[in-house]
Amino acid sequence: MAKPAAKNNVLRFLESRDIRYTHYLYDTDDGKIDAVSVAEKIGRVQEEVFKTLVTRSDGPRYYVFVVPGCCELDLKKAAKAAGEKSVEMLPSKELLPLTGYIHGGCSPIGMKKLFPTFVDETAQLYDTICVSAGRVGENLSVNPDELLAAISANYADLTR
Repeated sequence: MAKPAAKNNVLRFLESRDIRYTHYLYDTDDGKIDAVSVAEKIGRVQEEVFKTLVTRSDGPRYYVFVVPGCCELDLKKAAKAAGEKSVEMLPSKELLPLTGYIHGGCSPIGMKKLFPTFVDETAQLYDTICVSAGRVGENLSVNPDELLAAISANYADLTR
């Protein structure tokens, strides 16, 4: 497992707000970077490891949804939470230019722009949840309420 060269913007963002976190590094040589695999690699239960998904609506308007990696985003519930008629997943090729992150390393923290963000309400069941630390092979755990306050997010029912 390689050591990160330096702290990235996600970690600096949390530290600048005095938000405690635990930083995890995990091996990516096997190509398994989905949230369920990451949970196993960092020794956390699947329900505590969340994935960050970016959607768009007509307009277009962009929204970020953070859901347990073992669950699927319900697009109808996501649209309702965002106050939209419908939303669709953002194509992977558009992720980097829009957010500054690549697939597998997308964090709800530190995107190029602060988009309306919603975290699945199940996050409230845990003292900490895990999200990407902004790079493939890096994850972090953080208190969900502190995360929401830091990124101006809201809880919502988002999964099926």
